[in-house]
Amino acid sequence: MLEYRSLEETSIETLHKAFLNAFSDYEVNMDFSLEKFKNMLQRKSYLAKISMGVFDNGLLVGFVMNGFRVINGKTTAYDMGTGVVADYRRKGITSSMLLNIKKILKDEGIKQYLLEVIQTNNSAVELYKKEGFKVIRDLQCFKMKKKDYLYKDDCNINSYKIENVDKTEFKKFKTEELMAFWDFEPSWQNSMDSVKALADNFSYSFAFHDNKIVGYGIIDKNTGDIVQLAVDKNHRRNDISKCILHHLFKATNSDDITVNNIDSKGSETIKSLKKLGFEHNVDQFEMIIGMY
Repeated sequence: MLEYRSLEETSIETLHKAFLNAFSDYEVNMDFSLEKFKNMLQRKSYLAKISMGVFDNGLLVGFVMNGFRVINGKTTAYDMGTGVVADYRRKGITSSMLLNIKKILKDEGIKQYLLEVIQTNNSAVELYKKEGFKVIRDLQCFKMKKKDYLYKDDCNINSYKIENVDKTEFKKFKTEELMAFWDFEPSWQNSMDSVKALADNFSYSFAFHDNKIVGYGIIDKNTGDIVQLAVDKNHRRNDISKCILHHLFKATNSDDITVNNIDSKGSETIKSLKKLGFEHNVDQFEMIIGMY
């Protein structure tokens, strides 16, 4: 008989093994090392007591891993990964986990539940809609091979200066000042909370004009994931993005560069990424449900 319970007593190693099994045939490569998996949990604010596991004689065969934050004054849970190992699929386990999760979230006083799902995963999209989730944003994902990036000069642009800063310097900048450059709100995994949760793993490149910040970018030094890239609207079309990317690319050990979850309404950002050579490869829905 299957047992449904929180993941509070489940080790990260056990969860990692189940994660690899569940996502072995996923559309996007999810072959995370244990270290990368731990980093993902930390970056997305994993909270075991609001997460759900399904066990068959002690073996973890399904899970919903949830993060927790307060967003715009509302306690919010975030589905950072739902999976069922192959032999246990099509048995209604995901639906049952969601029902259990909803009860846990309500008992914990959490007001809303947020997730992302690949748009071509029709069965998952329909399941979430059936459970009451509403689409709030279309998100686009991009990728590039570092070797294919053609902008290789020293990035000397008139009166602009591009330089990398360490995490201590980065923390001195006010979030509100950087937000002024945004065309859209970053998704959960790319938010400032996510960056601060794993600050040592990122490299930060800033553009200055007359000693004033006019743009910046943040990249994971190990995975090549660019979590934020933004330029002051008054300083665009001056190759600032190209130069920031030039510095970011040099700061990562990864041969693969990704930019995930760009709001489809951020047309200028999308146009810029394509112009810079990024390939649009995946679309996601951001969905939410109120827990009342």
